[in-house]
Amino acid sequence: MAYIDWKIKGPKITSCSCDYGCPCEFNGRPTHGICEGLEAHKIEEGWFGDVRLDGLIIAARFRWPGAVHEGGGMVQGAISEHASEEQREALFQILDGKEQEPTTIFNIYGSTIETEFDPVFADIEFACDLEKGTGRFSVPGVMEMEMEPIRNPVTGAPHPAKIILPEGFEFREADMASATFSGQGDIAFERKGTYGALTYVAYGPHGLIESESSPVLSSAA
Repeated sequence: MAYIDWKIKGPKITSCSCDYGCPCEFNGRPTHGICEGLEAHKIEEGWFGDVRLDGLIIAARFRWPGAVHEGGGMVQGAISEHASEEQREALFQILDGKEQEPTTIFNIYGSTIETEFDPVFADIEFACDLEKGTGRFSVPGVMEMEMEPIRNPVTGAPHPAKIILPEGFEFREADMASATFSGQGDIAFERKGTYGALTYVAYGPHGLIESESSPVLSSAA
């Protein structure tokens, strides 16, 4: 099947309520029974057909009552407020799983969602240092997240760690971090010292574009 040509590419940070490493990445159960968290992706290079998406930021917060694959989830997305109507519509097409294979990240996670709250358009703050293992983003009054390197409990020194998933649909390689995040309103939560991941990824109509998703090289020092 032919799809509209599109791509979004750039640094992505994500965190959830699981312990470091997240057992869900290994087909295990969520650490605390439920799964909740948030993520943000800065589109350094992107388009949907003739619509350029460079410089926009997309984010989301989510909660599932159990393991993600069991469904029943809720989600709320956020998009940079300066996105034009044309750009917003293009991102809706991507995030809703349209013009892409059913096995892409957006369709896989989308199939587990039961409740979707209206999206937020805001001045999203975003920072990501892949080498230092730090990142943050904020949708004022809605959700925010900070991440730093995991620390050795004895020396306090950074403890670099990675997850490598040769057949991963979200990423193939990501650096682990310690995350603190919160959300207000429809999906409220507050977590500290939980799973965090930093990566650089590209997605298109057929899923993860491995050749443009760079491995993360940590030099946390």
